[in-house]
Amino acid sequence: MTTALWCVLIAGLMPLLWTGFAKVTAPRFNNRDPRTWQANLEGRAKRAHAAHLNSFEAFPLFLAGVWVAHQAGVATTTLDSLAIAYIILRLGYGICYLQDWHAARSLVWFAALGCNIALFFLAASV
Repeated sequence: MTTALWCVLIAGLMPLLWTGFAKVTAPRFNNRDPRTWQANLEGRAKRAHAAHLNSFEAFPLFLAGVWVAHQAGVATTTLDSLAIAYIILRLGYGICYLQDWHAARSLVWFAALGCNIALFFLAASV
């Protein structure tokens, strides 16, 4: 299995990292009514939950990009490099969210999106 495919697994599990952070840092997680608990989050825990949701939103395009690039025969080193960059950027995105660095968060988000777009363009050029 290639590094890029392992990155797909990591990206798929990344929402758990951010929601775990929210659950650990916020008071009294209520597993009987998690939606109400999430709606009442504040501060860093609320931002961690937002990073959690955004990780779910960003995942499908990354998955599709890696799959399309694999199917098209994009060079493994290039594909792996973009996938690793995406994971690093998405971790940075979550950290920026937790720290409330909104401008940096947007830049990192666009850079990660650029990795996804690059995967499709590379696939198209093979």
